[in-house]
Amino acid sequence: YAMTGWRVGWLVAPEPVAKAAAKLQGHMTSNVANVPQRAAIAAVGGDLDAVYAMREAFDVRRKAIVAALNAIDGVHCPTPTGAFYAFADVSGLLNRPLGANGSVATSSAELAAMLLDEAHVAAVPGEAFGAPGYLRFSYALADDQLAEGMRRFQAWVG
Repeated sequence: YAMTGWRVGWLVAPEPVAKAAAKLQGHMTSNVANVPQRAAIAAVGGDLDAVYAMREAFDVRRKAIVAALNAIDGVHCPTPTGAFYAFADVSGLLNRPLGANGSVATSSAELAAMLLDEAHVAAVPGEAFGAPGYLRFSYALADDQLAEGMRRFQAWVG
């Protein structure tokens, strides 16, 4: 339903799994706020035509970002199977001069900072997920913004 950031969800599972998940969730998070709850109720109770349209639009973006990332020398990105993110292996970009300044990143955290500062492209370093050498890119944005970001990334790498 494209409610990114609102953290609304539900679980369908065998009862022992659901009980275990409820215990874990109860100790890790607080309750969902009223506005996201009402939005989720409206979403799941409404017409699904918008969902099908969004699914198609996100599939187009998913394919576009994967193709663009894989076209960059030193980057490998498998096709994501869920969410709104591409998780690319950028280890081939580490320890080599990049951008007009010839900056060298030794970690994906440094690479993400350089990419933001020099090419104005935002990415989350893999270190945040226990996966050094990777960058996470969102494709929950307009098609033209996605294309421009990937164009900037590719031009920055050279």
